[in-house]
Amino acid sequence: MLTAADIMTSAVVTVNPDTSIHEIAALLREHHISGVPVVGEGDRVLGIVSEGDLIGHAKIAGEQRHSWWHGFFTNPTALAQHYAKSHGRTAGDVMTTDVVTVQEATSVADTAHILARNGIRRVPVVRDGKLVGIVSRSNLIGVLATTDVSKPMSIADRTIRQQLSDELDAQPWAHLLAKNIVVENGVVHLFGLVQSEEERNAVRLAAKNVPGVRAVEDHLMVMSPDFYSF
Repeated sequence: MLTAADIMTSAVVTVNPDTSIHEIAALLREHHISGVPVVGEGDRVLGIVSEGDLIGHAKIAGEQRHSWWHGFFTNPTALAQHYAKSHGRTAGDVMTTDVVTVQEATSVADTAHILARNGIRRVPVVRDGKLVGIVSRSNLIGVLATTDVSKPMSIADRTIRQQLSDELDAQPWAHLLAKNIVVENGVVHLFGLVQSEEERNAVRLAAKNVPGVRAVEDHLMVMSPDFYSF
């Protein structure tokens, strides 16, 4: 089983809490990335600064004014957080501190689920709280594009896989490759990339309708327009 440690980038671009937002913007542009972990003593992850954290900055994007009704209907806490981010000067001022992380032993499938469930582009890999790498969507795409996750199956499981593959091959909307279908004891595991939630749902339904299928485990990832951004 492939894990986060197998696919992570270990040479991670990081900043410290005192790094200025202008230095961070320069790093993002130089390395063609959309976010950097903020680390403290002992390489412990303190937060993450993303493009979104910088875009709202008053000195970069220009001062944003809100009408009176916007303030009336907006949570004061959210307004205070926005003000802090838009007027902060360092990584410590603007970083997101509620950081989702994974362990080195976290499976690739679970890592993909974490990215999709949280709507994030990258996730730090930690060991005892210390940053050891980062997994981005581009890392996952590389694995899914080059790795055949299939393995030897029983005759019954192989029959299920072949029937599902034949069904998807006949559908003009289906883009899932046969190598991304794994069947174990009647349970269909779907890996790989699809182009929309509609395709994802249709693939799941096709799998459920194959005779002999006991359950379907969905590990699919939907390609969004910005999916190739780090």
